[in-house]
Formats: sequence, structure tokens, C-alpha cells
Amino acid sequence: MFTTVLVANRGEIAVRVIRTLRRLGVRSVAVFSDADADARHVHEADTAVRIGPAAASESYLRPERLIEAALRTGAQAVHPGYGFLAENASFARACTEAGLVFIGPPADAISLMGDKIRAKETVRAAGVPVVPGSSGSGLTDAQLADAAREIGMPVLLKPSAGGGGKGMRLVRDEALIGDEIAAARREARSSFGDDTLLVERWVDRPRHIEIQVLADGHGHVIHLGERECSLQRRHQKIIEEAPSVLLDEATRAAMGEAAVQAARSCGYSGAGTVEFIVPGRDPSSYYFMEMNTRLQVEHPVTELVTGMDLVEWQLRVAAGERLPYEQKDIALTGHAVEARLCAEDPARGFLPSGGTVLALREPQGDGVRTDSGLSEGTEVGSLYDPMLSKVIAYGPDRATALRKLRAALADTVTLGVPTNAGFLRRLLAHPAVVAGELDTGLVEREAETLVPDGVPDEVYAAAAAVRLDALRPEPADGWTDPFSVPSGWRMGGAAAPLAFPLRVAGHEPVTRSAPAAATVAADRVTVELDGVTHTFHRAGGWLGRDGDSWHVVDHDPVEAALTGAVRGGADTLAAPMPGTVTVVKVAVGDEVAAGQGLLVVEAMKMEHLISAPHAGTVTELDVTPGSTVAMDQVLAVVTPATSEESA
Repeated sequence: MFTTVLVANRGEIAVRVIRTLRRLGVRSVAVFSDADADARHVHEADTAVRIGPAAASESYLRPERLIEAALRTGAQAVHPGYGFLAENASFARACTEAGLVFIGPPADAISLMGDKIRAKETVRAAGVPVVPGSSGSGLTDAQLADAAREIGMPVLLKPSAGGGGKGMRLVRDEALIGDEIAAARREARSSFGDDTLLVERWVDRPRHIEIQVLADGHGHVIHLGERECSLQRRHQKIIEEAPSVLLDEATRAAMGEAAVQAARSCGYSGAGTVEFIVPGRDPSSYYFMEMNTRLQVEHPVTELVTGMDLVEWQLRVAAGERLPYEQKDIALTGHAVEARLCAEDPARGFLPSGGTVLALREPQGDGVRTDSGLSEGTEVGSLYDPMLSKVIAYGPDRATALRKLRAALADTVTLGVPTNAGFLRRLLAHPAVVAGELDTGLVEREAETLVPDGVPDEVYAAAAAVRLDALRPEPADGWTDPFSVPSGWRMGGAAAPLAFPLRVAGHEPVTRSAPAAATVAADRVTVELDGVTHTFHRAGGWLGRDGDSWHVVDHDPVEAALTGAVRGGADTLAAPMPGTVTVVKVAVGDEVAAGQGLLVVEAMKMEHLISAPHAGTVTELDVTPGSTVAMDQVLAVVTPATSEESA
């Protein structure tokens, strides 16, 4: 076993890998950018090395800096985690050339399976069924469009070099194929540095099932069962579980053997995942989609049902050990479900969010595990992936695991940064999810029903109670000046309770007084309304409960009228999220049509198209490509066309 390992990643995965290294007595080396100097993974490692500025392209994506850090700290091996350089064959080769062990598959396997086009051709030759689609690499836009028309709508555009749903586009309207190809190329180039695309037939109401494989360097390959990953948004997984309720033992064995053959076909070693698309009505008709040549985000559910530490086996295989297991030794016991906690705001269309973690509570124990890179004071910005942590629950059966996970999400607190915890908790209670009737489009179809329409009255009541409490004077020498007590007393009239103008972003302001029954503590506030007691966590103007949170601010109508965010009213285009402007398609003076795309803002590897709210003229443009923008910052103003101009 190695004595020192450098972890070439950040956030929750770095913390996760460090935990196993510590258990095995292996010294850990963390790396960090300027943005992560005070991050949790830096503090939990035995030592840490700065590798560059905040931008990933100048730090985490610089192989030479990672290798130099490993050599300088005496590391024998590099664990890439997942993301960043985990599936970069050049990085794997560079590690080997520097005398370091890359804790992952051989570079040739990464290269082969990282090219989705070559991967499909390779596994097809090994007898693994694949999704019908385009063939050949380096297709032009016209060739891709022709292939899409030949396959027939709907089709799925996919980056050949990608993963994690980045750059994938579902196209149902043939007239939009050109625009979607351009957008997919742009996002693929931004995410992977390679804009090669392929097009595949879209399987209606599919289920996404993946098989965990484990291979040593001596030709022995086994699988550790499947994970159901069908609950997705924008082609990104948000809930995963093991095992899948869809598969019977025969189908599980057949898919497992297909995954083993796929791994053998590329000379694989280490932990990897073979992903399949499965028609929900016919599980026996499964198709290979891709192989992820790394540890997956959702690996904890496999660990919980098999009792194996996959990071440990990555290390042991990389150190040259043989797997001591045969396929017959692998049994799946119980059920595990994982939820991905992301910095995004469901109330704002799931746009990326950010901020400072003011209060943090992460459930652990009694069948619940949280893998996290957070700590109080963590600054969540727009530079990196929006995933903050994972909450995983285990039980003897699926119903127990779901119930435990819902409770764990309700007990999760990340005040200061809007997250999807409350949304995930409601999703896990959806009748179709409880029944196991899943498909990859379920979340998109039901999302609106799982996001509350407004702000509950008790939230404003609790915020008013906090403000009233802040006005209460501290007793001096045991005596309180009665005229300083905020009682609403007035001469010659009945006391009138103080009312506070309050606002939550995206909602109309309200004026609310504190209820008579309220208790305010440093970290909590409790109010009673109509005989029901409501308790909230609180920190810095934020209130939270059951995974949901609200930032309640004082509303000043005069100040609001003077802010730039409203100076143009409906004519103003504001940034929907903190991020970077990557594309500007217009200039001041241009005439635009209603719905025409004007700018693209990117944050946390996600693009958002800013469109004209109506036909008119661009009279103000405050940004250029590369501009960093804050949420709600004014980007442009489109003055509507007059009726004469429209005529």
C-alpha cells in the first residue's frame, strides 16, 4: 500500500477519499485554488498545496501543477476523484511518466471509453447491445443534422468526450436541430475542450441503469450489481438507488455480464461504471450508453448494499493487489438511496445559486450518511460544479431507505445558500417514486408540482418575531425603561403591534407583525399560528425548515424604486444567476424580435440563454463576453417598438 497519496480534486469527493486514506493509515495531500484556501478538504488532509488562482483552468485543470505538488510532497500515487482530470488520458499518462501511480484505469482505456463513438464500436464488437445512432467521428453540423433526420425525432445530441449530462440536448423539433447542435458544441467545448458530437435515438420514457464494475490488473473483472439513476433533471442525476426495483435476477445477471464484457473489451482495471438505457416496459431490451472510467458520484449506494469501500479497492488495485472475490461472492443486501444536494434555487427555475454557508447541519448515523465538502463559512461561488454534498440512507428494504432519506433531508440545514433539499424531499414522497415507477422524464414532468407557489405566512411571522426581538432593550441594573420596550403603546389609544415590511426575492413584499406566541433564540425561532407551532433554524436573515430556506430582508419601497434591477421594468434583462457572460449576440441599436436570444450566461457548467422580452431596440448593453455578473445585475435594456414601428 502507498504511504502518501495526492487527491487531485476538491469538495465532497476529496473529503470522501481522504476519509478512506485516513482509515488505511495513508498520508493525504490536498490541492486547492485560491477560492478553496479555507475549504473543508484542505483542513481534513494531512497537508495541502496551493495550485493556482480560482479559475479551474488555472488550477485544478493544470496537470503539471498537480504532478509537481505530488512530487514535492513525496506522494507515490494520485487519486483523481471524479470530474476535472479523472477521465483525462493525458493526465494519467503524465502521472505514469513522472513515476506516479494514477489511481484509475490505464490511459488507453480512458482514451477509448472517453470517446463515446469509439466506445460504442468497441463494445458492439464485444457483443454488447448499443443505442442506434450516428457512426463515425468528427461529423459536421450538416452530417449530424442529416443523421438526426434519418434516425427520426426525437433524438439526443451528446458530446463524444463528455459525461454528467453536460452538453446533452434532447431535440424533438426538426426545425431546431441547427440551433441545438450549435449550443451543444459550445457547451461541450466549454466543459471538455472538445466539441465533437454524436446523435442517438431517444428511447421514450427510458430508465437509466448502470452497473458498477471492479477489475484488477491481473485480468479479473466482477460487477457489484446495479444502480437505478432514472430520476434526473436536464440529463443530470439527482437521486440514485441500489438495487433497482425494475430488474429481476436474470436481467441483473445478463446486464452485469454485459458490463463485464464492456470492461474487458478496453482492458479495464479499477472501479468503473457501465451505463445502460433501458425501456421501462421491456427491461430485457437494454442498450449500452457509455462507460465512466472513474468513481461515480453515486458510488455510496453500492458501498452500502455490498459492504465494500470502493475507494479502498481503487487503492488496492492500483497498488497491484488481486481481487479476492469471485462473482458468486457478491451479494446485495438491503436498499440504499442517495440524494444530491446542489446549490440551486427551485423557486427560480433551478438556476445555480451561491452565497456563504451561515449555518450548517448535516445528518449522520442510524442508517444515514452525508458525504460533504461544506463547513460553516464556506463560500459557494459560480466557478465550480453546483453539487455541495450527498445524503445517503440505508435500510433493510426500499420503503425504509426512502423514509430515512426524506427525514434526513428535512434535517439538513445549509442557511445562506439556496439548495434543492426541500425539492428532493418532496420528490421522494411522490407516489410514482414511492411505487418505483420511474423514468428519466419524471422529474421534468412533475417539477412544478414539487415547488411551492409562494412563501408560507409563518415564514414572515417568524421573520417579524426576529425583528421585534432585536428591538427589545437589554435590562440595565435589573431595570428596563418602559418607553424603550417595543410594545406599540401609544398615548390615549390602544396599543398597536409593530408591523415590519418584509420581502423574499421573487415575491411581492408583505407587512407583518410578530405573533403573540413567539420564542427567539440565537439559532432558532418558534411561532404559534392558529394553534400550530412552527420552528425554524435561523442565521443572518435566513430561515429554514424541512430542507427549504428563505432569505427574508427588510423592504424599503423607496430604495427598491431606485435600484438598477427595476429601472427598466419589463424592458430590463437581468442576470438570473451569478456567473460569466460567454456570448453576446447583439449590440446597442440592434432591432430584435420577441424571444430572440441576446446573451448567454454560464455558471456552474450550465448555460442560460437571455432572450428579448418583446420586439424592440437594444438601448443599453452593460456587458461583454467574459464579464462576471451577480444575480439580478442588469445586462441589457430592450426598449419596445412603438405601434407605428410594429405596423
